[in-house]
Amino acid sequence: MTGKGGGHEWPLYEVFIRSRQGLNHVHAGSIHASDPEMALQNARDVYTRRNEGVSLWVVPSTAITASAPCDREALFDPAGDKVYRHPTFYDVPDDVEHL
Repeated sequence: MTGKGGGHEWPLYEVFIRSRQGLNHVHAGSIHASDPEMALQNARDVYTRRNEGVSLWVVPSTAITASAPCDREALFDPAGDKVYRHPTFYDVPDDVEHL
């Protein structure tokens, strides 16, 4: 594929960053790149200019499968009647982090 001037756009990648304080990678945005290595470099240049993160993920947008908001009820409501999945039956000690 070529750049935008060559008639085709480069593939789209989704960028996820893990912050210094965070445990999870969070979606930061999207970029176009010719390959994964270029996507990683572009993500670093665009999204971590102020040393915001400690880790980057770049994922081709075509590799992501997502649910639609209209499917919320069918996907998430069945878990509401499974109270045993929630830590409500015991006390969590104060020194336990990230639960």
